[in-house]
Amino acid sequence: MENTNIENSFLSGEHIYLRTVEKEDLNYIKRWYNDKEIRMLSGIDVPTTEQYMEEFYDKVQDTSDRIWFMVVEKENNNVIGEVGLLRMYHSWRTTDLTIIIGEKAYRGKGYGKEAILLLMDYAFGHLNFHRISIGVVGFNDNALKFYEKIGFKQEGIQRDGYYYDYKYHDFIMMSILEDEFIKLYKDKSN
Repeated sequence: MENTNIENSFLSGEHIYLRTVEKEDLNYIKRWYNDKEIRMLSGIDVPTTEQYMEEFYDKVQDTSDRIWFMVVEKENNNVIGEVGLLRMYHSWRTTDLTIIIGEKAYRGKGYGKEAILLLMDYAFGHLNFHRISIGVVGFNDNALKFYEKIGFKQEGIQRDGYYYDYKYHDFIMMSILEDEFIKLYKDKSN
């Protein structure tokens, strides 16, 4: 985990900040995307090659349909994950969210929640989105509980929508609306 500079931050929280993806970040992302546990829970099903990473980098530089950030822990400026918005439909005011805390030592410590809340605040408060959705593999109980705790609601199930290790699994669709986010995190009367 190479140190980075907080001056490059775009969104900043108490313990982390989010900054744009730089070329040197591709080494982290490639390592994370090739990690067996991350592949199992995220649906990455092919080896992540140098060419794939170059194409990924080019895609995240074009912010017309996606915005991607690196998650950086403030205390030591360590890159610990990635978070982004994708499939952004501005006319519908809807987008999808993705997050990977790739560095295992930083999982379960609140960094993911802080990153998602920063990103949702940005998406609702600055980009004028109304709805943010996420798909979760049905056997990922920790993620399902995590997103519910943050305020996402289950809205549907894609039966047998995910295939892994010779088995089909349900894919759970979840979302949070702008007014739900405001009530949970912005409304000072709560």
